[in-house]
Amino acid sequence: MTSTPTATNFKELGLITPLLDRLTELKYQQPTPIQAQAIPTVLAGRDLIAGANTGSGKTATFALPLLQKIYEQSILSKKLSTTKTNVKSGNYVAGLILVPTRELAKQIADSIKSYAQHFNGEIKTLAVFGGVSVNTQMLALRGGTDILVATPGRLLDLISSNAIKLDLVSTLILDEADRMLSLGFTEELTKLLKLTPNKKQTLLFSATFPEQVQDLTKTLLTNPVEIQLQSEDASTLVQRVFTVNKGEKTTVLAHLINQHQWQQALIFVNAKRSCKHLADKLLKRGITAEVFHGDKGQGARNRVLESFKAGEIQVLIATDIAARGLDIEKLPVVINFDLPRSPLDYMHRIGRSGRAGEVGLALSLIDHEDFHHFKIIEKKNKFRLERELVEGFPVTDIPDQAVLDAEKVQGVGMAKPEGTGKRKHKHKNKSSISAADVWAGHVGDDD
Repeated sequence: MTSTPTATNFKELGLITPLLDRLTELKYQQPTPIQAQAIPTVLAGRDLIAGANTGSGKTATFALPLLQKIYEQSILSKKLSTTKTNVKSGNYVAGLILVPTRELAKQIADSIKSYAQHFNGEIKTLAVFGGVSVNTQMLALRGGTDILVATPGRLLDLISSNAIKLDLVSTLILDEADRMLSLGFTEELTKLLKLTPNKKQTLLFSATFPEQVQDLTKTLLTNPVEIQLQSEDASTLVQRVFTVNKGEKTTVLAHLINQHQWQQALIFVNAKRSCKHLADKLLKRGITAEVFHGDKGQGARNRVLESFKAGEIQVLIATDIAARGLDIEKLPVVINFDLPRSPLDYMHRIGRSGRAGEVGLALSLIDHEDFHHFKIIEKKNKFRLERELVEGFPVTDIPDQAVLDAEKVQGVGMAKPEGTGKRKHKHKNKSSISAADVWAGHVGDDD
């Protein structure tokens, strides 16, 4: 992996005036580490493999140089004024960005349009994804587009309808490549990649690099520059895990929400039906929550997301479709009510908080059935967390094996009561956290 000196301002990265002016308006003060290292590489035309935490400024990392390259090519085409060099003909696309989810596609397209404001409409950007009318998207694609942000399935639908072609793609960007492959998009990606030119610049961004992603990089990229910054800003996110009795998770969750009065909380569950079930149980405890999952129509999902971003919704219960691509400014806390099935998704869930250097908090609630799975999450993600108790909620129903496993991991002292097959155990109790403590960075290990 490469490491280069960090630029102290965006001008040093070689960005042009329209982009610099817009970044000033957006109050971007200096490049993040991933931006400082990757933007010059992209502007130089090199292929790129990049790994970085969510919230590290990844979208600007590829969007800014992509906009600059397309704008400069447009100016050159106008000067030459020849059909041969003017790629803006038919159903072309110059920059193609493939993403795993609808929410991420919309968010990236909105960001690109914002960065491009000083180009005075010179660069056309569109997002296409499922869940909305394909006819509307086909109409929008008439005449082609400079930048297309797409989910693989919907893009293949549009190609089969001759609404778009990929033979003029000069820059291909795969964002969250690991997620696309884990969601089963391997076949779709293979088909799409065959439709793009052999000669193009390819940028691959992935939070993790399982074998499938490594295989993809070997076949798709040419002599790429590699940048790895996954550990960046890790200290801004405090992770904690609380042990609870089976059947008491909802009660403990409601207690924590009421006690700490978080401005907002994003709660993850594993199933669509669990969203409403948990929301109904919280409502009985006086807490109103909205739900966000795949069965909601795209319009309804957009409305819920915009309301949550605007701070109009305090508690949002979501499945893993919210684990990627959601950028909620200063989200104080993420709570794993259910542990994610995939250990990789754990990092993406908690990455919704503590973004872009802000201090955040990630809580996981586990009962004895979750102990083994949380150990796997720790092992895969190479961390260890102390099991804690929430004050006022003693835990008595952890089986022997789970206790032994916890002892091996944490070294927590335990005592077995007489005449029972279960063990009572001592947890360090750090439950007296507050929102103020979190924002001041005063939570975490204090031994």
